Amino acid sequence: MFRYICLGTDDLDRAVRFYDATMATLGLARCDVSGEPGWEGWRGWGLYRQHGAEELALWLCTPFDGAAASAGNGTMVGLTAKTWQQVDAFHAAALAHGGSCEGAPGLRLQYQPDFYAAYVRDPDANKLCVVCRGFTR
Repeated sequence: MFRYICLGTDDLDRAVRFYDATMATLGLARCDVSGEPGWEGWRGWGLYRQHGAEELALWLCTPFDGAAASAGNGTMVGLTAKTWQQVDAFHAAALAHGGSCEGAPGLRLQYQPDFYAAYVRDPDANKLCVVCRGFTR
């Protein structure tokens, strides 16, 4: 359904440090846009091939309107983890790189018996959830 998600940041370098560390725990690398014009001030993680003909990525940039970046009330980006260990590692990396905890790693039985998740805010207060479905420690 989604092609990409874009989040605003007021400090791209700080955000890149956070996302390089957290996305690596999920096996996601930074998108390569080298040699393509118009990508100054953008960084992304996930899948980006053939100048975006194939894309499934999370992008960061400073807001186009020049106003401060803000997190939407009720807005959350959910990311997939393959194992509970990845959820734990993502949460730890987030806290070590300027994020804050919105819910420690654990089962969320109110959703499903195998819904293992952690919730964090990035340094710009964007809310992220990382979820593993299945009993895969």
